[in-house]
Amino acid sequence: MTHALTDPPRIRSWRLLLLLILAMTVWRLAIAALMPVTQDEAYYFDWARSLAWGYFDHPPGVAFLGLGTLLEPGSAFMARLGGLIAGTLTLLVLARFYRNCGLTDNRDLTLALILAFATLPGLAGGVLTTPDTALALGWALALHEGERALAGERRRWLTAGVAIGLGLLGKYTMVLIGPIFLWAILRADWRALRTPWPYLGALMALLVFAPNLLWNANQDWLTMRFQFGHGFSTEMGPLASAPAGAIDHAGPESPGARLASLFGYLGTQLAFWGLIGLPLLLAPWLARWGKSARLDGDPPSSPSERLAQSPAFLPHARVLLSAATVFPLGFFALVATMSDVEANWPIMYLLTAAPLAAVWLRRVRRWVFAAAAVNLLLVSLYAVHAATGALPLPDSQNRILRETHGFTELARIGAELDAPVYADRYQTAAMLRFHQPDLDTSQWPGLTRPSEYLRGQIAPRVDPETVAGPFWLVTRFGAPPAIAGFSVETQRTLFDCPAAPLRETPVTPCRHPLHVWHLYCYTPVR
Repeated sequence: MTHALTDPPRIRSWRLLLLLILAMTVWRLAIAALMPVTQDEAYYFDWARSLAWGYFDHPPGVAFLGLGTLLEPGSAFMARLGGLIAGTLTLLVLARFYRNCGLTDNRDLTLALILAFATLPGLAGGVLTTPDTALALGWALALHEGERALAGERRRWLTAGVAIGLGLLGKYTMVLIGPIFLWAILRADWRALRTPWPYLGALMALLVFAPNLLWNANQDWLTMRFQFGHGFSTEMGPLASAPAGAIDHAGPESPGARLASLFGYLGTQLAFWGLIGLPLLLAPWLARWGKSARLDGDPPSSPSERLAQSPAFLPHARVLLSAATVFPLGFFALVATMSDVEANWPIMYLLTAAPLAAVWLRRVRRWVFAAAAVNLLLVSLYAVHAATGALPLPDSQNRILRETHGFTELARIGAELDAPVYADRYQTAAMLRFHQPDLDTSQWPGLTRPSEYLRGQIAPRVDPETVAGPFWLVTRFGAPPAIAGFSVETQRTLFDCPAAPLRETPVTPCRHPLHVWHLYCYTPVR
């Protein structure tokens, strides 16, 4: 062990890997400082101002990652600091995990880390703070400890259980690691089931996760009912009480629609690889062409070619990597035939698909590096566009501007209004509160999808029956929503155009405004 720790080639290898992770982290820091806050991020950062063991939409992990917002309210970079730290820790854990699995050659390990980093979810997820940020760290830690346990250190099932519990506090999708570990134990170390360690590990996961379970029990299982209904398109709990049209998660009905949903899901997962998908699909042909053209400049018996023929993974690690890649993809493929599946739900499979793909792509590393560099460039340009609106993108490609643009000015206008301000959507309320932390606003109930704001914990709950004076409602509805007991006295219309300040005018000043916000002043009907 001492010799291994002081082995100069091993030290040099780790230094190179740490430099690579440092470069990845520096890029993430720069993009996090440049890019404005997104709507869901603002919502999660609002949770961090009122910490609890659970929230309407998710368990509390993402709120803890957003504690940086308390250091400098209104700063997207400081709010993202916890997520950036978690992302760097995830890369460090993955580097150890991949090496333990058998990727001892530095070229393989470097390629695997680049693949984990340079997919589109890897690039965006390393900057934006979402529940997937906490899930990724818990997932990586659980895989690392689970691999060590499968390698013979069975007591590591205890620490694997702790990691599972932490992951569950980030996102409930972490529960999928259970069947993965069970399959890996049955295939690689079934005698472990005769020992107490896997069961004690499960108990540790339950103990770490217990605070959220107790919170849910005291809240009529609020979050779990919402997530189950959201994931499987069922009408239960808070979903059933939503207004008509506020939520539309109806799954596909006809066999053709189900098939279309499945292919759409699979296509999205492939698209997540970005340009890396090309060498991923064309690797055999690129390798054949590269060999004939001597792309790497190596003779036929070069170390590069010998590496391509060498085994990569330890047997138990191959079982774990394969299960952790196939199961999330297959599970949500099945769900896609019954319900709508959001694209990010299975993305934890990318963490184990990366080393498997690294071996598949050994012969075409240069193609992968080029594709990863283009992915990095495109995401960087998109982040610059989010901050400046400088790129001449068509309106259909301007989602990032619709996520971020104009809200700072909208919040400033809201703070200057002469009556309380409310929003119809939780995203708008979150952005108003992020950009004007002292603005006492919330979501008006009954108009759109319910959210944490309607519980009255992170912001005062609005009870329409007790509102006695006038108030302003910020909405995208072109006609004022009917609110019992109130009538609209004043209307203001604000147009948000790309690369332009927010303008109040009766007609649109641009062809494709990003937002058209209406401010309606309601007064009580006497």
